[in-house]
Amino acid sequence: MGQLLDGRYRVEGRIAAGGMATVYRAVDTRLDRVLALKVMHPSLAVDGAFVDRFIREAKSVARLSHPNVVGVFDQGTDGTYVYLAMEYVAGCTLRDVLRERGALQPRAALDILEPILAALGAAHRAGLVHRDMKPENVLIGDDGRVKVADFGLVRAVDTHTTASTGSVLGTVSYLAPEQMEHGTADARVDVYACGVVLYEMLTGSKPHTGGSAAQILYSHLHDDVTPPSELVPGLAPELDELVAAATARAPEQRPQDAVALLARARSARARLTDAQLDVVPPQAREAAASDDERTDVIPRPVGVQLALPVEAGAELNRTSRLEVPPADAAPDGRTTRLRPPPAPHAAPAGGRLRHRRIATIVAAVLLVLGVGGGLWYINVGQFTHVPAVLDMTQAEAQKSVQDAGLRIKVERGFSANVRRGHVMATKPGTGQRIRGNGTVTLVVSRGPDKVAVPDLAGTPLADARRKLRDLGLVPGTETRTFSDEVAKGSVIRTDPAAGSTRRPDTAVALTVSRGAPVDVPNVVGSAREDAAASLRQAGFRVQFADQPVFSPQDKDAVARQSPGAGTTLGKGDTVTLTLSKGPEMVTVPDVGGKNTADATKALTALGFKVEVDKPFLFPQDSVASQSVAAGDQAPKGSTITIRLKGAL
Repeated sequence: MGQLLDGRYRVEGRIAAGGMATVYRAVDTRLDRVLALKVMHPSLAVDGAFVDRFIREAKSVARLSHPNVVGVFDQGTDGTYVYLAMEYVAGCTLRDVLRERGALQPRAALDILEPILAALGAAHRAGLVHRDMKPENVLIGDDGRVKVADFGLVRAVDTHTTASTGSVLGTVSYLAPEQMEHGTADARVDVYACGVVLYEMLTGSKPHTGGSAAQILYSHLHDDVTPPSELVPGLAPELDELVAAATARAPEQRPQDAVALLARARSARARLTDAQLDVVPPQAREAAASDDERTDVIPRPVGVQLALPVEAGAELNRTSRLEVPPADAAPDGRTTRLRPPPAPHAAPAGGRLRHRRIATIVAAVLLVLGVGGGLWYINVGQFTHVPAVLDMTQAEAQKSVQDAGLRIKVERGFSANVRRGHVMATKPGTGQRIRGNGTVTLVVSRGPDKVAVPDLAGTPLADARRKLRDLGLVPGTETRTFSDEVAKGSVIRTDPAAGSTRRPDTAVALTVSRGAPVDVPNVVGSAREDAAASLRQAGFRVQFADQPVFSPQDKDAVARQSPGAGTTLGKGDTVTLTLSKGPEMVTVPDVGGKNTADATKALTALGFKVEVDKPFLFPQDSVASQSVAAGDQAPKGSTITIRLKGAL
């Protein structure tokens, strides 16, 4: 602290530290502005190749100008320190928001997701891939702006570690399957990470969890992301579809880049109603704001209603919004009778008097009506009553309150008597008087303060999930294992164990049966029907690949099976069989007179195996004959014997 880096940047405080660098708050003494310094750890800076790549990536990011990307101002070195000077964003990270709030309403989640995708879309179109999208790299400024940090740096680090250690960098919960399995990364790995971030914003938890990194990696590779609506009742199907598209395990099934995902996100948002956008997730730890209190993540201008100008001297006697013409004033200040408009022609005195009396009566009636109407509005007309919504579901109660023209605020509390998700109280209470544009607070039950984990052993998985949600618990990670006693697809045990008491919204891990373990028999070479019968008898389902393949097996016999023979599966699992088209026939070339090397090369290039028959005495390196005549056909992969000439 206090050090002047590169003779220019005065370090004032540490912001964050990571595995590759430490970020400091600093002041540019030359331009007198606050910025962020990302200083690479000296242990990485000693590698010249890594530093060169770091500098090239920094230049690439500096050319990426976008309002939702943290800007790069400068790059340099000072002794053993290699640093980047970047835009300083006063605020917090998305991780801080999730840690405080638990989960976000769909409106807020989309307000954050869209600028993230806009930033990534600009990077993708510029040929850059972030490779480490996660809530820690999303900055939310005090002014509400959303910015993405660490562009390009992950690519530089990945190149370094791949060359030296072969490891895959990145936060494991957000890595795409192809990053883990093949080490490949294009724009679709950022799309996958954004889908995981959206799921986490909506539900408050990550889609793939486990006790170790290996378990999480396995879940990424083998398990689809569950729909977030399973954890957030009432969540719109459009959001489930958006998460599913972004987190598809096969990269070709995802949107091609962040621009395509942004278009889908905006399309999904356009189809959602205000009620769907304002669904409060059970995992949220803060009450949702009402319409007049809600501030979007990106601030928008607020319209101000201006009063109409009033001409000087045109004062009005007002009661509420009713207006009365001004009365004439006598010289002594007393109010006299109302002055009628001047007549176009003089009238007799009696007629003028009669007209004045009529005008006076009309004015008096209007005055009484105005005063009476104003008093009625002040005491009665501007008020309504809180509708009866106790024990309604949250959605039903919200609709009833909105139909009454009132605003809504939601709080949550525990209740041993009111079912979870139903209204247990209102503020003000039922039937109480409230202004017609006032706000009613709905207190929604979270169920009992403590919930006993039910005994789900032997319960089908779908029913087990429903029972947990009905009790206010959250279905957690699902581990599948073999069991001789529990039917496939049913629950073996829970963690916490049955009978344990937990607070609502606690995740309960489920161990699910894969059925009794059975070894897959070897059916390669068997006829189609015989192979299928053998597998079905062993308890497996059988499916056939669409296209047969060439193989040494007879036509329509099984060429290969997946999984292979000896693999342990559960009863009811599927084994895929690929049928044979028979051996592929290949025309044998003429290799007579060629030396051994050339003859062998010519035959093996066509897929044949070669054996060399040498005479016992004085062999010469020249082919005298071949076991299959030139021009004849032989099965690909079969063996052809070449005989060499002898001296005798």
